[in-house]
Amino acid sequence: MRRDVFQAIADPTRRGIIDLLANKQMNLNSVADNFPISRPAISKQIKILTECGLVTITREGREHYCTANLKKMVEAANWIEKYRAFWTNKLDALGDFLEKEQITDKSKIDKK
Repeated sequence: MRRDVFQAIADPTRRGIIDLLANKQMNLNSVADNFPISRPAISKQIKILTECGLVTITREGREHYCTANLKKMVEAANWIEKYRAFWTNKLDALGDFLEKEQITDKSKIDKK
């Protein structure tokens, strides 16, 4: 099953795994040591991350090493940025409106 980045980052454990792997390559046991869930559960989470391309696994002997592919996060960042800009503009307009209303209300009070 092909998964997308949004599905991967929806889970706090998967976000934690991405955070760990963002700084260095780690083997599966080292990743699992950082979470209060079983190694098979971590393997399942890493499988989801590999299916969406956020993590790659390489084998060296008997060890499986995980590496983050943060370039895949660009898809999510671009989508979020589009809506961040939209809401920033809307909230700025609301702030301007409220400021004008406050000035208008104050001038009405001063005239009384």
